[in-house]
Amino acid sequence: MSSRLRSPLVALFGGLALTLPWIVSWVTGRAANFSTLGTVAVSGVAVLGASFLLAWGAETAEKDVPRAFAIAVLAVLAVAPEYAVDALYAWQAGQGDAQAANLAVANMTGANRILIGIGWSGIALFSIYQAYTRGDDPNVVTTDSKLGDYVSLDRDISLEIAFLFAATVFAFFVPLGGGIGGIDTLVLVGLYAAYILVIIRGDVEEVEEQVGVPAYLQSKPFGVRAASVLALFGYSGLLIFTAVEPFAHGLEDLGLQYGIPEFFMIQWIAPLASESPELIVTAYLVNKARATAAFNALISSKLNQWTLLIGTLAVVYSISAGQYGVLMFDEKQAAEIWITAAQSFFALAILINFQISVREALVLLVLFLSQVVTEFYFIRTMTEAAAEANSVLLLEAYTVLYLVLTVGLLATRRDEMRAVASLTGATIREAVGGDSEQPAD
Repeated sequence: MSSRLRSPLVALFGGLALTLPWIVSWVTGRAANFSTLGTVAVSGVAVLGASFLLAWGAETAEKDVPRAFAIAVLAVLAVAPEYAVDALYAWQAGQGDAQAANLAVANMTGANRILIGIGWSGIALFSIYQAYTRGDDPNVVTTDSKLGDYVSLDRDISLEIAFLFAATVFAFFVPLGGGIGGIDTLVLVGLYAAYILVIIRGDVEEVEEQVGVPAYLQSKPFGVRAASVLALFGYSGLLIFTAVEPFAHGLEDLGLQYGIPEFFMIQWIAPLASESPELIVTAYLVNKARATAAFNALISSKLNQWTLLIGTLAVVYSISAGQYGVLMFDEKQAAEIWITAAQSFFALAILINFQISVREALVLLVLFLSQVVTEFYFIRTMTEAAAEANSVLLLEAYTVLYLVLTVGLLATRRDEMRAVASLTGATIREAVGGDSEQPAD
């Protein structure tokens, strides 16, 4: 076997090897006997391996399906554990556990804010750092100021930006009803369904030249290629679904041993673990000088979490309760939804010009971390009642800050907003068989 073929196969089997300790222990039941640290180590390595397999499957699929659809499938599989965790809390709420409803909202908002605060900002900074050290990413543009260097994004993400903008505007109204109900489900799930219908009708783009495992699999006949993609998606999805929850719970247990409050762990540490496959996949894409593809995946993940994840909570709750019901939450969780929507609004204002600079990424990161660290300080130094009251005030203050920054940005980017609307309209018309002429830049 030539070295050209052997290298992709070595990488493929290497990725599979990372998953074998977990899959064998899970199938045989031995995973239940692991120590907390052992569970975190074995399941964490499996998540790493599964993330590579998932990325290879998505890149291979780009030859036969629209790239946005391949990335949307990748995004859904990568964040499947987050759906499982939130569905569990929603189910428990339907069984009469009122606190579980608050935990479902806390976990959901934590995951969404992590995806932007760490995911979007981190991948932008990592992309620019990689361009500095290797100089091989055409999507990174340097300027006279280091803080002004930016990642230039594909204008095709205008569709995702537009749908995410619509979902974000609607999310501001969700807390006004005191819970998540049928109307929220219809609107948010309907938005995502409409998005999928548009992208699945898109054209298959010219495939970027691949290397490694995706290049090897794309060289195979369609039947072999399709079977490989399905196998990679199916196997990595199984691993992510079975390994991420023990990984997250293991991290929670380790955190509790060091005195970190349970509610804080559920809102931040567990979602960080459940988002890890997505973060690993996007870091892998950046490492291949595919910063645009990485951001496409992150935005697609945010869109499906901000629509499907919220929308399905009321469905799971109602099924568990045995009748239609509204997943109710308290004042603190209403504030969590508002700050999450405000953060999304600000992040979209940054991306509206299809760029994210070092300065903008740092602002996203600092705002996110400062709010989390301050709230953690309240929890550790105040009584429970005082900490919650001050946390609500903190969340409301950051919500106002995000909104002020958003209005300021959008006021200077009206032309970019019109461009996104025009590009989105053209994409939708093309998908439904109308005028496909693209607007001029």
